[in-house]
Amino acid sequence: MIDLRPVGHVIGLLVACLGATMLVPMAIDLVYRNGHWPIFLNAGAVTMLTGSVLALACANASTGRLTLQQIFLLTTAVWVMLPLFGAIPFLFAPISANATDAFFEAMSGFTTTGSTVFSGLDEMPHGILLWRSMLQWFGGIGIIIVAMVFMPELRVGGMQIFRSEAFDTMGKILPRAAEIASQISWIYVVLTMGCFLSYLSLGLSSFEAINHALTTISTGGFSTTDRSFGAFQGAPEYVASVFMILASLPFVRYIQLVAGTAQPILRDAQVRAYMGVIAVTTLVMALFQMTYDGAALEPSFREAVFNITSIISGTGYASVDYQAWGAFAMVVFFFVGLIGGCAGSTCCSVKIFRYQILLSAIWAQVRRIHAPHGMFAPRFEDRRVSDDVLSSVMAFFVLFVVSLGVLAVGLGLTGLDFVTALSGAATAIANIGPGLGPVIGPSGYFGPLNDSAKWLLIFGMLAGRLELMAVYVLFTFQFWRA
Repeated sequence: MIDLRPVGHVIGLLVACLGATMLVPMAIDLVYRNGHWPIFLNAGAVTMLTGSVLALACANASTGRLTLQQIFLLTTAVWVMLPLFGAIPFLFAPISANATDAFFEAMSGFTTTGSTVFSGLDEMPHGILLWRSMLQWFGGIGIIIVAMVFMPELRVGGMQIFRSEAFDTMGKILPRAAEIASQISWIYVVLTMGCFLSYLSLGLSSFEAINHALTTISTGGFSTTDRSFGAFQGAPEYVASVFMILASLPFVRYIQLVAGTAQPILRDAQVRAYMGVIAVTTLVMALFQMTYDGAALEPSFREAVFNITSIISGTGYASVDYQAWGAFAMVVFFFVGLIGGCAGSTCCSVKIFRYQILLSAIWAQVRRIHAPHGMFAPRFEDRRVSDDVLSSVMAFFVLFVVSLGVLAVGLGLTGLDFVTALSGAATAIANIGPGLGPVIGPSGYFGPLNDSAKWLLIFGMLAGRLELMAVYVLFTFQFWRA
């Protein structure tokens, strides 16, 4: 039987820390004198007390070493419990949110999906807006650590190919996680500060700048206005595009860069492929606008690079309603969102390295057909891809497609139309943010959906953020018997 106490200890500590951070939006509400600060004071007190009691109750079982089963359970439990407590301020704030909406918003924030059920953001209390942004920032740094430390050990979706770059943590999960987190954290903070200062220099207010810096570096996409980034068109779009790309690159490469070697990031196959996809799709969409809509060069390029980068990185900002560009643009944005950024970044979706391995496997098979007696093997970054990694990647692709289909059918059964159901499933599983259609498109929001659809999307966001298998394995009898 699995000993749940080590998992409970870690969860308790994280919940207590989350409660302490609620003092920040409380302070913001005090500064703006809107009278909503008691919400965060009470929510913070409850969260800190609950987390502390749980951590103390399980402290005697904390050994610093976790079994594989405990790692699976901890990984999923973190992404359930923190949004659960993070939803408390939404539930009691004067924004008319029921329990489903509060948990949906918190889950969307912590998974950095960016889908929102709230409208009227321009009049929303400052503390609530900042809390939404903070949840995404926490989720962004959290998923980097999970991707670099836990996922390689769980052998999920081919992530084990990056084990050596995650500092070989087998058997030493918690101590090594702390060491890696300390290196990542200050890089994450530096990028956030750089983004904040850049926004500030371009005319955003300090409150707008810090909120959008938090949600840009986390590739989350929550905004302080219903117009999303449409309220900041111009130079801020270029700045946002640069920082979304920076947040989409492997953070282990930044650690190596700071250590004095730039070659790894320059030679990284993921980075080169990711930048290539952004360049090609941006060029296609800019030319499409200029040819068919008669748009000028600079606005066409700016809107194309910003919105393509936002969707492929899973950030989910929208500066325009790109559905108005026509059916071709909608198809491009749908499939671009299913690509994703690099492993070990704040990005989501399938991720570029899996497509590279898939294409390499297909090319190896083509060569075998032409030369049946030859020895051909898939390669990634000039290394042979092991059968273990290849089968894991293939399993992920199959599971991703099946999950997308099942979720879309489930959403259709709740009464949603085809476009809303399919794009809603894709935006949840891939953690993109906006969907397509008049309801959940880039100019809409998820509030009008029924509660059944929202709970399906909540599960989709959770499973997609944790690479599917890390969540699905918890529903097998073999997991709990072992």
